[in-house]
Amino acid sequence: MTDAVKTFKVSYILLPVFIGLSVVCYMFYREFNPALFSGISFSWRLVGGLLFAMLFMFGRDGGLMWRFRFLSDKSLTWRQAFRVNMLCEFTSAVTPSAVGGSSLIVLFLNKEGINAGRSTALTISCLFLDELFLVVACPIVLLLFSFDDLFGSVTLISTGIKILFFVVYGVVTAWTFLLYMALFHRPEWVKHLLMAIFRLRLLHRWSKAVEELTDNLVQSSHEMSNKPFMFWFKAFGITCPAWTSRYLVVNALLIAFTTSGSQLLAFVRQLILWVIMTVSPTPGGSGLSEYMFGEYYSDFFDVAGMALLVAFVWRIITYYMYLIIGACIIPGWVKKLKN
Repeated sequence: MTDAVKTFKVSYILLPVFIGLSVVCYMFYREFNPALFSGISFSWRLVGGLLFAMLFMFGRDGGLMWRFRFLSDKSLTWRQAFRVNMLCEFTSAVTPSAVGGSSLIVLFLNKEGINAGRSTALTISCLFLDELFLVVACPIVLLLFSFDDLFGSVTLISTGIKILFFVVYGVVTAWTFLLYMALFHRPEWVKHLLMAIFRLRLLHRWSKAVEELTDNLVQSSHEMSNKPFMFWFKAFGITCPAWTSRYLVVNALLIAFTTSGSQLLAFVRQLILWVIMTVSPTPGGSGLSEYMFGEYYSDFFDVAGMALLVAFVWRIITYYMYLIIGACIIPGWVKKLKN
């Protein structure tokens, strides 16, 4: 894991930026509409919507930082929680969405003074709470709107999105159950399962690392499982508004750029979109996110191509910003790691 951090290169930042911008440029070229920019004028609604989009994004980060402090019993300072959160967001931005930055939380926490066992427990706890939010929220969303509203009219694209969503949701649910068992009931079972998987020839090279990780998991799960119910209720209570704040970024941008469509529908579509983005093979969902947003929210705009412009602004706030912040933090952190 340390070796991976030492091999940090500028290309890790440039690749996702190149993929995302290439998709945006191609779609702008394909759907260019001269009326697009003439329809945008300076107004307090535009400025207010952009400001609220930034505030919602900061609210999400503040919530996750608060959760790091809460789960660690305030062993982390606000500054350390900020650094860990930004490093996680950065690694999520430069790795495929299916991998994510969460896999490195153990390393980040450990280098902030949290021992290996407790770092593993905090990592599993964060993963469990994030996935639990999706597992709980998705059925509520499906009850609020029809499939046509959520996935669009019956076309090849909307049908594919619908199938992919339910497949991914099933995998996320199974993964959440596995995390639950690892944290609260049978960490030994999870250890044996993972060790059996990583004894396979293709995965054997990582078996030693997984064995160490699962040993820490068994040790730390006892500590976390002894926490009272109210501790986990509060932790989940912090997680829900944190992720809700991230979804509200799109609502703020829609207020800034259009007056069409249901704000509630726009919000719940974000949940569908984020579930689908978890399986993106590109770094941080680059390319797929911009394309999906442009297609998924096109019915909210009267001018062709406006959805793509808003998608680009959305990615600047929720994605490119973390590449810039991470690029500023990583060099100093790597130097500290080497020392």
